[in-house]
Order: sequence, then structure tokens, then C-alpha cells
Amino acid sequence: MPKVFIESLEGGYAAALAAAMRYLGAEAGLKPGLHVAIKPNLTFPHFRPGVMTTREAIEAVVEFLKNYTDRITVCEADSGGYNRFGMEEVFRATGLEELACRYGIALCNLSRVPVRRLRIRAGWRRLVVPLPAPILEDTDLLVTMPVPKVHANTVLSGAMKNQWGLIPHPEVRLKLHPYLNAVLWEIHQVLPHTLVVMDGRWGLNRNGPMRGEAVALNWLLASDDVVAADLAMAELLGFAARQVPHLRYACRRRGWQRGTVVERNRELSPFRRRFRLERAWTDLPGRVAFHWSAAAWLAYRSPLAAPLHWLLYLVREPFY
Repeated sequence: MPKVFIESLEGGYAAALAAAMRYLGAEAGLKPGLHVAIKPNLTFPHFRPGVMTTREAIEAVVEFLKNYTDRITVCEADSGGYNRFGMEEVFRATGLEELACRYGIALCNLSRVPVRRLRIRAGWRRLVVPLPAPILEDTDLLVTMPVPKVHANTVLSGAMKNQWGLIPHPEVRLKLHPYLNAVLWEIHQVLPHTLVVMDGRWGLNRNGPMRGEAVALNWLLASDDVVAADLAMAELLGFAARQVPHLRYACRRRGWQRGTVVERNRELSPFRRRFRLERAWTDLPGRVAFHWSAAAWLAYRSPLAAPLHWLLYLVREPFY
């Protein structure tokens, strides 16, 4: 039975995290000497509340894991979509470079490592999805650290969606967007044991994943199961699982029905907030390209890509 833990951050990250690991127990998968990869959400050149995992949350996880192992790597791939930027600059801007030096851990830009190709089927299409070899071959435990937020194209972004960032190159992610539900599911079938530590210091309301309204939530959620974590997140933000396509797809593949039993340390009701998704009309081009492969090619890989983006930026500022 999957477990979900939630606690207020009033006592700080360290106290909430320690309580979470006690509750998850053996299901957390913590053992001495593990090689652990920490995957935060670092999808902007500098820290934005509600958009990115806080440095404080990452430091609390590193500090806790040092009780078990020194083989810890914080990893993320280049981001920026059509306007790509390097993760090294984000490591510096967010203070993670200094943190890594202080704790003696590694930083890894997943866009700079060898890949292994995952071959999957999405409907009638056969797709090749590159994934970082160090995650698939050298990692014993993956700690995913998402932020709870609404998303203009996927409705919500949380524990499952955070692993989309394991695809090393932004241009490949753009190409694969129309098949996101199937690709996300298949990615999670080949990953090492995954532990969720969701940083709910801030959430992003109204319009994500980059713009929107940062809302102070002040909770930490942990789980030994990415789908169970996202079901809890959806409930906390006032959404039904059926409203989130990739979450609905995962529940169907697992055979989970409404009312599937998930063990929780407490009721979620004290932490619930009513979030809402408010798409702007300027989100429409990106939404079409996200869900339709021909539009994705036209918008990102065709000779018309640059002039189309120039026209879009006349009415909407670039995200980056």
C-alpha cells in the first residue's frame, strides 16, 4: 500500500523531513552507501517561488541523506524550451554550487552525460526517448523534489511531471510533448526506486509552469509512490485526478479506481487550498503545439519556427 506523509513547515524542513522518513520507514528505501540522485525542479535561470524547488528544501534533504551516504548528486538538465539555457548557471544563481562544495556532494547537468535510449509505443507511434545513463545505471535511489503547481498544458505539475526534466535536451522534450502521458508512464517503469519529497513551501496558482501567482502553502509532502503523491497534491489544490491527463493515464494503467486505498499519516483537509487554472489567450499557440505533433514540428523545428516565435513575442513576453 503506498504511503503519503504531509506536515506543516512551521518547525522547518529538517523536522518535517525527519518525521516523513520515520513514517515511510523501509518503503523510503534508505540504506547505508546508496548512490542517491536528487532531482529538484530548476526550470528558471534564477529562483522563483512557486516555480522552483527552494534551496532550503534541497539542503534539508542533502543533510538528512548524509546520515546514510556521501554518494549524493543533485541533478537537472538544461531548460528553457525554445530559449534554452544551461543548468550550470542555475546551479550558481540558486546557491547550489556553494551548497555542493560545503557538503561535499556532486552537481550534474544531465544534458552533458551519456544517454540510454528507451524505445516505447505511444498509440501507433514508436518513439525513442533518451534518458541519462547515470540515472538508469549508477543510481540506487532517486529523490524527486517537485513543486505543486498548475500547468497551462498539463493542468497540474508535480511528482510525475518532474521526471520530464530527466529527458536531457529541451528540443527533444518539445518534440515529445504530444505523447507526454505515455512517455511519462514508460519513463517511470525504468527508473530506480523513487522517493517523493514535494516542496510545498510555495505553490503556483492560476497559470503555470512559469507565470502565475505564488501562494505560500508551507507544507512538505513525502511518499514512496509518485502516483499516490500526485493524487494527494491534486486533492490539496482542489482538482480531481480525472482532470489531469497524465495522472488519469497512470491510474488507468495501474488499474487504480476511485477510492484506491493509500495510507496517509493524517487527513489532508487542514492543508487544502482552492487553486484554479486560468489560461491566457496567448497560451493557445503553445497549447496547440503541446498536444499536436504537426504543430510541434511547425513551432519548434520547421523553417517558420523563428518568425512564428517573433510574432508571438510581439504580444507575449518570452518566459525566459
